[in-house]
Amino acid sequence: MNKSSHPPIALIKTKSAYSLWFQTLAEFPKVYRYNLGGKIEGYFLLLLESLFIASYLSKEKKIAQLSIVVLKLDNLKFFLQLAWENKCISNDKYSVLSENLNEIGRMVGGWKRGLEKQNSPE
Repeated sequence: MNKSSHPPIALIKTKSAYSLWFQTLAEFPKVYRYNLGGKIEGYFLLLLESLFIASYLSKEKKIAQLSIVVLKLDNLKFFLQLAWENKCISNDKYSVLSENLNEIGRMVGGWKRGLEKQNSPE
């Protein structure tokens, strides 16, 4: 897989994970839906926006944007884990969402490393 194919694939995978999250949020306990659920929702949307932006930037600016993507993804994983630990998300949904987010992280990390390698003097 070449480096140029990572942006659309990571974005498509994130959109798919967001669709699963969207369904999960509807099942979230009402008392936590708008605080913890809203926080997770916000990070998902920031992650999607950051990936979308990264796909259109020049190589030099992409690396910095991908660092933002990684930060948003790590925050999302943290709050998702917090929701799972507090039984707001079933084990099954947490497992699927976590695996999707881990895969997205590997894609973004590979994309970023590839760009860094291209930009470094040999």
